[in-house]
Amino acid sequence: MTDYRPPRDCPVCSDRLLITQLGCPGCGTGLTGSFRPCEYCGMDDAERDLLRVFLSSRGNMKELERHLGVSYPTARSRFEDLLRKLGLAADPAPVPSPPPATEEDPRLATLRAVAVGDLDVASARDTLR
Repeated sequence: MTDYRPPRDCPVCSDRLLITQLGCPGCGTGLTGSFRPCEYCGMDDAERDLLRVFLSSRGNMKELERHLGVSYPTARSRFEDLLRKLGLAADPAPVPSPPPATEEDPRLATLRAVAVGDLDVASARDTLR
């Protein structure tokens, strides 16, 4: 029997496919229903290998780098791609906003006005002098 992996996404609309039928190759028994898909079954062989090496090295990225024969940033990028594919990527850290100013420096206020388009550069230059 040939070992085929089922596709993860619909080739027509790209929605996630549902497993609706299982069969026993030994006796021919079939089960029909709605079954929860395996989140790791959609990975290709290279992705499975990457995950296996990462787990067996207990998360050591340098070991992953050596196994793949690529630079550290490339190994990290491939691992991040795999996390995204599995829906496990962390959201990027929010950029902290600057603390509210109590009394803003007039020069900084002028530069901010230029940045948002409230003041033209020539007028700002005159103000800053």
